[in-house]
Amino acid sequence: MDAYLYTVSGFAVGAIVGLTGVGGGSLMTPLLVIIFGVHPATAVGTDLLYAALTKAGGTVAHSRKKHIDWQITARLAAGSIPAAALTIAVLSFLPDGHQSIGIVVSHGLGFALLLTAVAILFGRKLRDYANRQENSPLRQCCIAPITVGVGALLGVLVTISSVGAGALGVAVLFFLYPKLSPVRIVGSDVAHAVPLTLVAGLGHWWLGSVNWALLGSLLLGSLPGIWLGTQLSAKVPEHILRRLLAAMLLLIGSKLVFA
Repeated sequence: MDAYLYTVSGFAVGAIVGLTGVGGGSLMTPLLVIIFGVHPATAVGTDLLYAALTKAGGTVAHSRKKHIDWQITARLAAGSIPAAALTIAVLSFLPDGHQSIGIVVSHGLGFALLLTAVAILFGRKLRDYANRQENSPLRQCCIAPITVGVGALLGVLVTISSVGAGALGVAVLFFLYPKLSPVRIVGSDVAHAVPLTLVAGLGHWWLGSVNWALLGSLLLGSLPGIWLGTQLSAKVPEHILRRLLAAMLLLIGSKLVFA
């Protein structure tokens, strides 16, 4: 019965991702933790590999359409992948092993959900502000190291929570590269998410925090869900869905942070 429910949940989350473009890790991981009682570390580790596999297909599609700025992707990865590996190493040295990792992951997940909700709610205002500041001296002289630094922060956050590679990554790229078209922002972010979530997911596997049967059940539902959501995306008011999603993430994040 659990496998069936996991597949149905994967389908529902996949449909939301297809409709809104966000919500993968930010919905899947708290769903596994709060509704199904999966250990936080196992939920994060499994979701990271789930994200790597599902976003690999998106990367291929974006690459064929030339929607990826590989220089930006490389800058982000130069910061995020070493940061992810270092975070896994730090988690491996925590006392009490799996229990301590679970506590860190649970609070990190709540914090990441709150940040993601803010990014969803205020993404447009952030883009408008970035457009007004596009000629700032700091952006012109230091954009490459800033992007690497942002990648490092995303690497830590994603490794701890499995959240942030989507909505947060897109929001940051809109701020740093306001002249880049939205479709290239999304494509570059998706391409960066694949190696990041793969490295972080394999790190969690090394820590013993991946449930392969759960991963298979989620994929079985999410792939058709993403396809259906994509087909319906033009027929559903996306701004309403995004606001509802942000409100839900605020509630879930607050519960995890202040529990």
